[in-house]
Amino acid sequence: MAEEPSAKRHHGETSNKSSNLVDIHVPGEKHEYTKTLKGVELHGKETLEIVCTSIPDKADEVMSRLRMKGGGLYPSFIGVDVEPKRLKDFLQEEKLYTFVSFNIGGDKRMLEKSGLEINPNNFIDMQRKWKDPKTKKYYDSLADVAGGVIHPFYEGMKKKMNRADHKLWGTSPLPDNLITYAGIDAYATYKSWKTIDNIVIGWDISKEQEADPYYHCNFADEDA
Repeated sequence: MAEEPSAKRHHGETSNKSSNLVDIHVPGEKHEYTKTLKGVELHGKETLEIVCTSIPDKADEVMSRLRMKGGGLYPSFIGVDVEPKRLKDFLQEEKLYTFVSFNIGGDKRMLEKSGLEINPNNFIDMQRKWKDPKTKKYYDSLADVAGGVIHPFYEGMKKKMNRADHKLWGTSPLPDNLITYAGIDAYATYKSWKTIDNIVIGWDISKEQEADPYYHCNFADEDA
């Protein structure tokens, strides 16, 4: 089972890193809550467990669980859909995370309104780094890329939401369908870029090996 937490922090909570906290007002946010959706269906037999919470301790618990599953390290790529609202350190991290998104300019503008910024040296806008060869668009959507790189299942992601749904993003607690959408969106972003990145790294390694004059000799020895 894959896990992608969607963590939200309440603006009235505090932590031991108060100097790095920025209070952000979110319209309609009044309630502390935690919702866990299990068995959210993806392509094939893949499923998600999604945790959406406004309680800092619960968010920390989920992140710690992910770290344990990763052998003590957090996943190196984080699918960013709705950014954590108050963690400056998280957004400025350079070594543990790479922030990946589509049309990240909109995300950056929303964060700037609250005095926050994603580390400019550590984010990737997939629309500028990857082009789906099957489309004629200048910039592809997440549905285009994920549908081509992962599975056609993701091509219909956006069709499951309407204008009325988009107006509910500021409600608390979030409806289950929006939590599900955010979780799938984050997973599709993570999985797409991780797949692309692995291919690119493998391609580069292969080119380096081909340029090595001893590579073909070693290859011949192994066949013998």
